[in-house]
Amino acid sequence: MPGERCGQVFVRYGVLQQARNVSSAFAARARPVRFLVRDRDAKFTASFDEVFRADGIRVIRTPVRAPRANAFAERFVGTARRECLDRMLIFHRRQLEVVLSEFIDHYNAHRPHRSLGQTPLLSMTPAMLPNSRPDTTQLRRTDRLGGVIHEYELVA
Repeated sequence: MPGERCGQVFVRYGVLQQARNVSSAFAARARPVRFLVRDRDAKFTASFDEVFRADGIRVIRTPVRAPRANAFAERFVGTARRECLDRMLIFHRRQLEVVLSEFIDHYNAHRPHRSLGQTPLLSMTPAMLPNSRPDTTQLRRTDRLGGVIHEYELVA
């Protein structure tokens, strides 16, 4: 079908643009990204991989028919479901996109990660020491997604 072919080209262009966006976000990180693990979907073309290779990122494709091979992605999907999607009623695709975009921003910029010493993924500064006790009057809480997610930060 000609229309279907056009749609595939549009999807591939969109994926390539997303690769450029992610690549620029990786470049702004304090810690350099060395690897990108991805599946073997046909929408990931050689030009998609080349965007990351140009930045010195090694692209690793998961094995064929091995759905558990990308444990990091599976872990993120489980976290997004438990912490966000299981607590909301999603009515349409646009709402899902907005909710996931908000959750991804929270996950990358605010949520502490145990493997990173309780710092967020995109944090430029280390987290407070775990034994330090801030004054509770200096804490500010921000609700996201209608109160499903709470973010706390110290105010000056």
